[in-house]
Amino acid sequence: QVQLVESGGGLVQAGGSLRLSCVASGINFSLYHMGWYRQAPGKQRELVATITSGGSTNYADSVKGRFTISRDNAKNTVLLQMNSLKPEDTAVYYCNARRILGTYDSWGQGTQVTVSS
Repeated sequence: QVQLVESGGGLVQAGGSLRLSCVASGINFSLYHMGWYRQAPGKQRELVATITSGGSTNYADSVKGRFTISRDNAKNTVLLQMNSLKPEDTAVYYCNARRILGTYDSWGQGTQVTVSS
């Protein structure tokens, strides 16, 4: 059973930084593509960044140049470094896992990020 536990959210002023962490258990982590998504109040969940099992990354246009996704297969961890945060980055951030060639998505419980202006 896949378990994803996020941490690192909080309240930060615009221009500040946060680092989100997601620790996975119950899976062979190296065989999973990982990602971060977010959902703001009244909006649909949207992709923030993904990283494949091989380490290739993809970012939403709104976060390119500000956010960096990385993974540590030895620690079953995926990180999201968020710099130059903006109020519009305020959302609940969710960790996602999908097995290579799989179609089923697993989700964490989410961590709140609030950016004040």
